[in-house]
Amino acid sequence: MLVRKIMPTTLLLIAIIMMLALHYLLPVTKIIPPLWNLLGLLPLGVGIYINLWADHAFQHAQTTVKPYETPSTLVVHGVFQITRNPMYLGFILILLSIALLLRSLSPWIVIPIYALLLDGIYIPQEEQMMAEKFGPLWDGYKKYVRRWI
Repeated sequence: MLVRKIMPTTLLLIAIIMMLALHYLLPVTKIIPPLWNLLGLLPLGVGIYINLWADHAFQHAQTTVKPYETPSTLVVHGVFQITRNPMYLGFILILLSIALLLRSLSPWIVIPIYALLLDGIYIPQEEQMMAEKFGPLWDGYKKYVRRWI
């Protein structure tokens, strides 16, 4: 499938472009009053922080962050104690913040589509790779840490 060859960060960029296009071409209606949309800066900051925290954990463990490469280490500390997919959670928070900042209704449709692609294509592939590589260690980790939050 074509989506499997696209990196999640590239898909994130496509999602952002789609949100902007929908906002400017088909804004439907404004749903968030001016100034209240600035609350979108909060999930933006949290999303970026989560991604940097997860990336640091991967670097510290000297393992790959790329979803198509087999990891050398199972990272289970830091933000990975809260969620098995912190980077994807961070991406969703970034999209939420953009939708809030734009104020219109139409960009919101992109967020569930992006989340479904992550949850239906990327995550199962990564989890299968983790199960094959780490076996019981992965199974134990999966029991105690949720996929999202």
